[in-house]
Amino acid sequence: MEEHNSVNFMRLLSEESTRSTVSSDSCEYYQTEIFDQLPSIQASRPEQDRPGLWEACEAHQGGPEAGERISHGHLSRGPKDKAFTQPLRSLVMCLQGKRDARYRRKMQISNIGFWESWRRSQSINRKRVWAQMGGALSDLLPWQHTLHTIEGRFGVGVKAYFVFLRYLVYLNLLHCALVWAFILGPTTFYGRSNSSEPLMFGGNDSVLDFFQGSGYLDRSPVFFGFYTRGSLNLLCLNTPLLYLAGTLIILFLSLILVVRRTTVGYKHTWMLGKRYSMNVSYKIFCGWDFTIQDPAAATLKHCFIRNDLKLFLEEESFSVREAQRTLGQRVRLYLLRFVLNLLVLSLLGGAFYLIYFATKTAQYGSGHYWLVSLVLQYLPPITITFVNLLLPHMFRKISSFEDYSFTMQVNATLVRSIFLKLASLGIYLFFIFTTEHRQYPFHCRENMFGREMYKLCIFNFLATFCNVFLLNYPRKLLQEKYPSSLLARLLGKQRFLIPFNVLDLVYSQTVSWVGVYYCPLLPLIGAVTLMATFYIQKFTVLRCCVAEQRMFRGSSSSVLFHFMLLLGLLMAATTLGFNLYQLEATPDQNMSSCGPFGNGESVFNVTGVCVNSLPSPAQTTLRYLASEAFVLPLILAEIILLTSYVSRGRANQKAIERLKDMLVMSSSDKRFLVKQHATMLRPRRKPHRVCSAAIEEEAPPQPLEAPPPPPSGILTH
Repeated sequence: MEEHNSVNFMRLLSEESTRSTVSSDSCEYYQTEIFDQLPSIQASRPEQDRPGLWEACEAHQGGPEAGERISHGHLSRGPKDKAFTQPLRSLVMCLQGKRDARYRRKMQISNIGFWESWRRSQSINRKRVWAQMGGALSDLLPWQHTLHTIEGRFGVGVKAYFVFLRYLVYLNLLHCALVWAFILGPTTFYGRSNSSEPLMFGGNDSVLDFFQGSGYLDRSPVFFGFYTRGSLNLLCLNTPLLYLAGTLIILFLSLILVVRRTTVGYKHTWMLGKRYSMNVSYKIFCGWDFTIQDPAAATLKHCFIRNDLKLFLEEESFSVREAQRTLGQRVRLYLLRFVLNLLVLSLLGGAFYLIYFATKTAQYGSGHYWLVSLVLQYLPPITITFVNLLLPHMFRKISSFEDYSFTMQVNATLVRSIFLKLASLGIYLFFIFTTEHRQYPFHCRENMFGREMYKLCIFNFLATFCNVFLLNYPRKLLQEKYPSSLLARLLGKQRFLIPFNVLDLVYSQTVSWVGVYYCPLLPLIGAVTLMATFYIQKFTVLRCCVAEQRMFRGSSSSVLFHFMLLLGLLMAATTLGFNLYQLEATPDQNMSSCGPFGNGESVFNVTGVCVNSLPSPAQTTLRYLASEAFVLPLILAEIILLTSYVSRGRANQKAIERLKDMLVMSSSDKRFLVKQHATMLRPRRKPHRVCSAAIEEEAPPQPLEAPPPPPSGILTH
């Protein structure tokens, strides 16, 4: 027998793989001579051989009886085996394996009682029903067919944008339900105070009020000043407390949902990273869905696979090019990136000064002609929209010179642009807080602040509408009617720019969160505008745009979408906290004169009255939770929780490394067994060939008409 050449694998250098030992099941199943030569067994042992390995295994198993017990391992694992309760359809195995599993289940059912058999069958039926219900509900999700069409034609990145938009629609509808339950519903059923003015369309009101947020709209349930104390006037159950509780629950529930989506998406992205990427053979041979019967669905599936392969090849080519850079090229590249980042900072500083100038100019908008006054009132939103429309395109051009991968270019543009959006909004809010109460000291400052958020929301939607139907669609018609014209060639083909459209969504949702305290119906306005935005952007993508030539991974971008949304939520919470703190710090200058906290009341006064009416243990508990003494136990609990999660993450990482080592060793075992099998077959074939050659030499030549009879030597062999 020929000597076998051993093959070394890099995965054997893992620390976890060298610590693994031969399991007792392996000792019982594979007590053969060739098992001792497998690469996986040799790698799991120390440098010297282990004498008495099989004796230890037999002693551990307890003799032949234990071997019989383990050889029927499917019957010895007990009734709590999870694989037994799963439907056969969900098991990852071939058809023959499923038949064997069904046979083993029947054999096991015959050995258990009637009650246990009925319980297991009901568990399988229950899981099958839940799976069918989940599939049916997923088909009932709105815009599901549209998302499949967009994914097939434009890739997962564009689909991630529309999925993100749909998620924001759901979130705003949930906010509308909370606003009705805590704010609008109690005011509707219990009424307002007797001194409140009736809601009527007066003679001084006009259609422009719906764009400016003044007049009739200022007295409507849209803004803060409408909600006054009514007949519901208990110590701990009144309109001010319900109003505050509704706002805080909206922000807290949004925080939970956004953090959950961000962490789940990050975990999914981490698992699908380069360390756990699937090879091309899996994508080609296992990526097809054999349940497809519609030709259109088959075409879409072809597009899915093609876009996935384009993305994979793009990332691989960039990785190869990045690995071939020399030291001088790296130094020049880092110097270029430093200069470009300085340029980005300069553009951001100029944009912030432009917003400051527009806010100062808008303060002198009264006393002019109505059109000039309207333009001056909308000057800050116009300036913010103009800056947010122009600078992201400049950031996109700058990122193309930094020699990043396409996915990294998209993410860098997103980070810079979202900083621009949130910072410009924050500067505008700061100017409003510091100037409005000085200019109009006797007006309802909450309504004035809510009016600014209302104008930002309305103008952002109008900008999206005009951009599509006044710029993109005429540009597409020009390319279709006159494709050879100079203007059409200069403009080029339109592509759906994901970073800029995502920024608009994050910006609009941040405005909704910031203004929900001052404009309670802003989530309803946001839900309506987002639904309209979905159909507008659908028209843009399917009618005006072409597919991007360079694809990018949608999973990492989806995580970045939700992370930017989390930043917007934190900004909204900071704005509300700063406003409430300002009311407490300077009550004489900033005291509210309207709404639920009018007549000299504040948030802290109303909550203090409620806390004082509670029993003594409840008061002590609430005061302890609001004191500085509670901070230390809270920090310790957070440290313990984070430590446990980090420990679990490291343990899971080690388990993943060991499983990957086992996969590599399984491949090496297969190669070893195939070579051993080929080596064992060679001695059997050599006598057959020698005998055949000898018979051919002894046999005389025969005529071509009649074939010779088979030699007797071969038959007797």
